[in-house]
Amino acid sequence: MTRKTGKKRGGSKPKTKTKTPTSSALRDSVPTPPSVEVEQEAAAIDVLTVDVLRTILRRISLADLLRAALASHRWRRVAACCLPPAPPLLGYFFHPVKTPSPLPIPETERIRYDAVFAPLHASSPRLSLDFAPDASRFNLHDCHQGLLLLEPSVELPKTILPRLLVLDPATHRRALLPPPPRDTVPDDHRWRRSRFYVGSALLSRAHPSKLCFEAICFAIDDRHPRAWVASFNNGECSWRALPLAEQVVVNFDPWWFESRCVHAAGKMYWHICNSARLIALDPATLQFSYLPAPEDLPGNYSCYRIGETPEGRLCIVTVEEQVMRLWVRVETRRSNNGWVLKTEMGLSRVYDTVPGLPRDMKSRITNIWVTDIDAGNKTKLFIQMKGYGRYSFDPTTRKLERLVTTGRKEYGDPIWAYFLAWPPAFLAQE
Repeated sequence: MTRKTGKKRGGSKPKTKTKTPTSSALRDSVPTPPSVEVEQEAAAIDVLTVDVLRTILRRISLADLLRAALASHRWRRVAACCLPPAPPLLGYFFHPVKTPSPLPIPETERIRYDAVFAPLHASSPRLSLDFAPDASRFNLHDCHQGLLLLEPSVELPKTILPRLLVLDPATHRRALLPPPPRDTVPDDHRWRRSRFYVGSALLSRAHPSKLCFEAICFAIDDRHPRAWVASFNNGECSWRALPLAEQVVVNFDPWWFESRCVHAAGKMYWHICNSARLIALDPATLQFSYLPAPEDLPGNYSCYRIGETPEGRLCIVTVEEQVMRLWVRVETRRSNNGWVLKTEMGLSRVYDTVPGLPRDMKSRITNIWVTDIDAGNKTKLFIQMKGYGRYSFDPTTRKLERLVTTGRKEYGDPIWAYFLAWPPAFLAQE
């Protein structure tokens, strides 16, 4: 007899079926392999030859070129060969001032504001001197090769050489130079009583990625120019005094010297108010000399400025009697003290576009003069219209652009064009 079997009580649990994952779950859990297009694109960039990569990098903007140089060591080497020869202009440093009253209203004491930076474009870096709190006690005095030189804002006796503050706004490095020691000049007590300190300037920079530079102090000792040279390297400053330039005689009151210098065409120049000549210093030889101005300068030689043309030639410009004149330095027999008049342009209609500017010739001659040739854009001039603002004038377009800050102050004089130290630190050769 066959025994029937049934389900046992308390027996083993029935086996559960394993759930098979769906195709969508597998797709979400497993990482997606790179597409063939991405692999091919990366491979195409890697196989670019140096010539092809150089051609590409030369076609992109400077900002993109610097970013591309950070991609790899190979791209950095190629980018270093594509850098433009001239350093890029980032903007301008200046001390803002309130617009003064026009002449003949006597000028009240002008309020001094800390130096600020006006970027050239919206994409330019926003530089400032906030990294150096003591900069508020100094005034801008020179700008050269990515460095700023500042002198104390407190006026010192002209027999004393001041401390100098040197700043690198791009890298936030600073150096405070002490005055030259008295024993730098032998028998210094002989010259100290007759000494007249003129000003300081940046002489050279040894390396764009390091704070290594030379600066000078310029003074008149017993009617002859003398320079002190400061060499700053690895945080150490040393001074040396140059011999008196006895071949150059200062037979006028040195008070007429302008304290700041102008870097132009490879040399340094100091204007002399109401004089038909300038004093020049050759940075290569450290020799002083006089440079005569053109003989046919209008007026009393008080309103001409030296600079250089876009081609790098030395030039002098005046804005007198509503006429702009530009002389270029040449070495020919028919020249005028070594100068040739290149441009002469009437400005009467240009001035008519300034709101409120008087129409009579006398008022315009009294209140308008050129303050500098724009070192950042050498085709332009900076023109002061006392009581009506400071302007940038472009002779090619015959247009004036008023230079005002966001706080409705105007650009003070001088206006320093700031160029990035070139080449950049990470592309400079050690």
